[in-house]
Order: sequence, then C-alpha cells, then structure tokens
Amino acid sequence: MKRYAVLALTVITALAGSAFAQTAPKPAAEGTGFTSSVEFDGTSNSEGQFYELTTSAGYDFTHHFGSDVGMPFYFIRASNTAGGASTNGIGNPFVDLRLKYLNPAVNFGSTLTGFAPIADSKKGLSTDRGTFDWTNHFDHSFDSLKPFADVGIANTIVGTKMFIRPYTTLGFNTHVQGGATYDIWKFFSVGASAYDILPSGQQTVFSRVAHGASSHGRVFENNQQTKGSADIAKDNGFSTWVEASPGKVVDLQLGFTRSMHYDLNSVSFGIGFNLKELYNRHAQ
Repeated sequence: MKRYAVLALTVITALAGSAFAQTAPKPAAEGTGFTSSVEFDGTSNSEGQFYELTTSAGYDFTHHFGSDVGMPFYFIRASNTAGGASTNGIGNPFVDLRLKYLNPAVNFGSTLTGFAPIADSKKGLSTDRGTFDWTNHFDHSFDSLKPFADVGIANTIVGTKMFIRPYTTLGFNTHVQGGATYDIWKFFSVGASAYDILPSGQQTVFSRVAHGASSHGRVFENNQQTKGSADIAKDNGFSTWVEASPGKVVDLQLGFTRSMHYDLNSVSFGIGFNLKELYNRHAQ
C-alpha cells in the first residue's frame, strides 16, 4: 500500500509543480468541448486515514449542459488503535449529467450521477448494487460573501472531499447542506456549512474499518456489513475549510468536519487539477 500511496503523491507533486510554474491565465468565458480533471483527497480521523484519487473526463455540450465519466481509487489505512485492516482498491466508476444556469437572482446547478457496482463490497468500496445520487445546488453572491444550499436524494451516501467516510451505504436517503463561502484575499477563501443526512427504509452499511467494537452509534465498527432501520445510516454535522484557487489549473482545500451523530472529528485536504487548462497552458 505504501508503494501506491507514494506513487500517487509523486504524481500529484509533479502536477502541482507544473501548475504553479505557469503564469495566471487571462479571464475567459466558459466554453464547450472536452474536459478532464484529477483530484486527490484525504481524510484523517480516529478510524484511520482515507485517501481517494479520482480521474475524470467529460464534454460540455453547451454552456448549460455537460457530462463526465470517472474512476476513483482508494487507499485505506485503518487506525492501529481501532484494530481494522488496511486496504486499497478501485471504487465504482461513475457517469454524470450536469446542468447549470447562472442568474442574477440565484445560480442553479443540478448533477445526476450513476455508479456501476464493480468495486469490492467486502472492502466497503461498493454495495454490489447500482447506485445514484441527484444533487441540486443554489447560490447567490453578495460581493465577497456567497451563501449556498444543496438538496438531493440518493440510494447511497456519497463521500465528499471534506469527508471520505469510513463506510458506504445502500438505501434511500435525502441529504441537505447549507452554508457560505467568503473571499478573504485574492484567490483565498473560507467557508462553513452544516449538513444532514435523512435515510428512510431499510439500510445496509458496508464498513471499511470493521473491528468488532462500536461506540457512539458507529455500526460500521461492528461488522463489515450491517442491515437495519434508517437510524443506522443517519448523520449530521458541520464543516469549515479554507480554499485557494491560484488560476484555473489547481484548487487546494484544507478543512475540518465534525459528525455530531457519530461524535467523530475529521481533518481533510483536497488537491484538484483541471487537466484541460494545464494542457492549454503548455500548448501555448
């Protein structure tokens, strides 16, 4: 596992050096055509360290509509104190459809994502079933302040760059998030949000760190798979973060997430690269 982690970090470091070596691009209107990106995210908490390397490619058909396909790869190092096993492996490949409309009153975006169940459910990387997530985003800028809200439905709980979860789930849920970002200086911003996941019906939790001892309702600590009522998959909490976007090539993020339901504190980072912009820089 160390070999894969070192390789991934080497690739990310090389790309970062290339990105920062370029001069800032001139502002340009968003266009159509092919897109490509790579993102490396990590979360650390008392359950262990969880890393996700995701590559994706897509096409913007118009200024409002686009689509992507992608594949994640996970590096999971369970905490020694928790007694779980460390592993790595591919996640479920995905395809999404994106819709976006910018409006003076409110900006709106909608993303429907489907996941193919090819990853290993015994590692907690899949549910052995096709899954989906449909999330709708709303925001409005007041100078440097941008409040936002996300509302969605899904039949799985999808991790984010702020919180790569030590488990995944199968079962219907509604998820909401609300918060705001604030531009503090040039390409630096800060943000905060609160989230709530509201499952309904039977749920199955697939653990990535099962070690046989549970606390604070963390059923993913008991068994590799747990079936039960909606209560076993619900969660709520808040996140805070600082973000830097020096140009159009790279995005950097460092954050903290507190799961109130699980009494779990997580520190996270994210490094994202727009490969299309990076290619255009070198081509010029």
